[in-house]
Amino acid sequence: MSELDTGEPTAHEPQSETGSRAHASRRNFMRKVFFASGATAVATMGGAGAWAAMADDATPAADASASPSAAPSGAPSGGPGGGTGGPGNQSITEDFFGLTTDGKRVDDLFTIHSTGVRTAPVIAAANAFLDGLSDDQKTSAQFTVHSTEWRLWSNIDSYERQGVSLADLSDDQKALGTALLESALSADGLKTTEKIRKINQAAGEAINNTTAFNEDAYYWTLMGTPSATEPWGFQFDGHHLVVNYFVLGSQVVMSPCFWGSEPTSMEIDGETVTVCHEEVVASLAFISSLTEAQQAVAIESSSKSNESMKAGAFSDNTVQEYTGIRGNALTAAQKTKLLDIVRAFVGRAKADVAKVKLAEVRKHLGDTYVTWAGGTGDDDAFYVRVHSPVVWIEVDCQAPGPLAGAYGATQGSGPTQKHVHSIIRTPNGNDYGKELLRQHYLTSPHHQ
Repeated sequence: MSELDTGEPTAHEPQSETGSRAHASRRNFMRKVFFASGATAVATMGGAGAWAAMADDATPAADASASPSAAPSGAPSGGPGGGTGGPGNQSITEDFFGLTTDGKRVDDLFTIHSTGVRTAPVIAAANAFLDGLSDDQKTSAQFTVHSTEWRLWSNIDSYERQGVSLADLSDDQKALGTALLESALSADGLKTTEKIRKINQAAGEAINNTTAFNEDAYYWTLMGTPSATEPWGFQFDGHHLVVNYFVLGSQVVMSPCFWGSEPTSMEIDGETVTVCHEEVVASLAFISSLTEAQQAVAIESSSKSNESMKAGAFSDNTVQEYTGIRGNALTAAQKTKLLDIVRAFVGRAKADVAKVKLAEVRKHLGDTYVTWAGGTGDDDAFYVRVHSPVVWIEVDCQAPGPLAGAYGATQGSGPTQKHVHSIIRTPNGNDYGKELLRQHYLTSPHHQ
């Protein structure tokens, strides 16, 4: 897909000439083509209330002729991958449906209920962050809770983002943003975000391109108004790092979250900074725990391509059947190692949020499948997918990319543990908390 400039702001959407809003034309076009498929979601999602929950009320209906690829989508379909995170080779014209095994969602997996999770700290931190922004910055950063902005994230460096970047913020405002991340993430999760940004800066310096690769090219957007009763959330989005965080009462959905780095380890100011190591170690420990017969089921290929990720950016509606070894074929010890992969991801949220998610995953552990490609040695490049009705995880060792020169590699020379992309998602329609949002709009009396 080529980049088009509509030259027009979307209806009812406040515009600012400062910061990243001046570069919004591409995103405005993408919002329009998202809705080129018309009212498919009305029938699928269950009526006008649900449509209101899914649609961006700041976006007018688009003419499907705006782009050759902006054709009605009909039933959900899977994108071709998503590891690169760019719209050029992705489908972006579909109504949101979610990851499924066959284009049909499993019902009754997610319900509105009390979880006991304390969301007051993240509400307070989000309000403090918003209060610390100027009027123009707040206009740039804040969207409706049902905005398509949720879906317009990417892990690539060159993607034009909206919101307010760290580069737009004063030191005091940056501190308020850090406090928001700290309120939502565990100590490990916060440290992971900091390390990814730190390596991005150092690698940019190593190749003499800090314009594209630096620690401030990360953007904040907030969806809705922080509330103890109404749905809202935030997104932190940049190169190799995307956090989507949805809140409804005591329920939190922290997906999709993308964690990656190139390189994954680097000497910075006399200190070795390593990131994305937990998921690699946990994955290798799991595959090594399998018997030869079990590995024959789990391993679909002894080699892997330079990019294997199937549900990265712009792949919200990926259709992927279950493959690999099923959880009910594992011993208790092997199931523990499988859960260790999950813990590497959910453990980046606060402990109470992680506990709720892990319990959800355990409930479906027998129906969880693990697929592997590549080597199984400590230093081998590999791809692993953990796939159940309620969680989707991918760890993908990629070929050296634009930062190859920072660690003496050659771009495109073959997958390596030095360049890792990983993602966690919630299948069957609850990425971005969409299923909870749908239920809220259908059942809350004040939305009827």
